[in-house]
Amino acid sequence: MLLESKIAVITGGGRGIGRAIALKFAGEGATVVVAARTKTEIEWVAKEVRDAGGRAAAVAADVADEKQCEHLIHTATAEFGRVDILVNNAGEYGPVKPVEEITPVEWDRVVAVHLRGAYLLTRLVLPAMYARGFGTILNISSLSAKSAFAWGSPYAAAKAGMLGLTRVVAAEAARKGVRVNAICPGPVTETRMSKDLGHVLAERLGVSEEDQLKGFLNTILQGRGQTANEVAATALFLCSDQSSAITGQSLNVDGGAAFY
Repeated sequence: MLLESKIAVITGGGRGIGRAIALKFAGEGATVVVAARTKTEIEWVAKEVRDAGGRAAAVAADVADEKQCEHLIHTATAEFGRVDILVNNAGEYGPVKPVEEITPVEWDRVVAVHLRGAYLLTRLVLPAMYARGFGTILNISSLSAKSAFAWGSPYAAAKAGMLGLTRVVAAEAARKGVRVNAICPGPVTETRMSKDLGHVLAERLGVSEEDQLKGFLNTILQGRGQTANEVAATALFLCSDQSSAITGQSLNVDGGAAFY
C-alpha cells in the first residue's frame, strides 16, 4: 500500500475532490482526518472509510479561522500521534461578478478560505514534520490560477497565491525532508461548486447551462471535464514515495487546458 501507516489531514473532505482523496488515501493504507464546515458530510465520509475497514476521524472546522485550524491539527495529533500528510483542499468559488462589483468582505472571505487557510495549517504542521524529517503537503489550486476567466477574481487570486506559497515552502522545507506540491484541476463537473458556478455563468451569459458547459469543455484538448477520482489519483501519487523527487511543482489535471 502506498500510504501504509501514514496520517493524512484533508480539508474540504466532505464531498467532491476532498472526499475522493480521503477514500483514495484510506484505500492505500492511510488514516484520514477529514475536515470541513459541514459536520454531517465529513462524518459520512469517515463512516465510509471505516465501513471499508480503514481508520478515519471527522473534525468540523472552518479553515479561515485560526483557532479552528489549531483545533483540527491538535485533534489529529492527539488521536493519531502526528500528521504526515496535509492536503489543503477546502474552498469556495465566491462571487461571480466583475472585480469592481466585488466587496472587500467578499474578497477577504475567498482569500481566507483558500490561501489563509493553507498558510495557517501549513505553519501548524511544519515544526513537527521538520522534527521527524518527513512530511508531505499538497495544495489543491486550480486551472483558474493559470488561465484567465472573467467574474472570479478573488478565487483566481487566491488559487494563484497558493502556487506561490507552494514554491516558497518547498524551497524552505526541501532539505528538512518535507515535500510541498500543488494540483491545478480543471473543471470537475460532478462537484457542487462546479454545478453552481455553471448555473450562475449560464444566467449571466444568457445561455442554457448545457450550452455554457459545452462551450467551456470545447476549449479543453480532451473535450471533457475531469473527475474527482482523477484528481485523487494524482494526489495519491504526489503524496506517496512514488514522487519522492518532486517538490515545488504544480501539476495540471485539466485534460489539456493549460501548459505551464
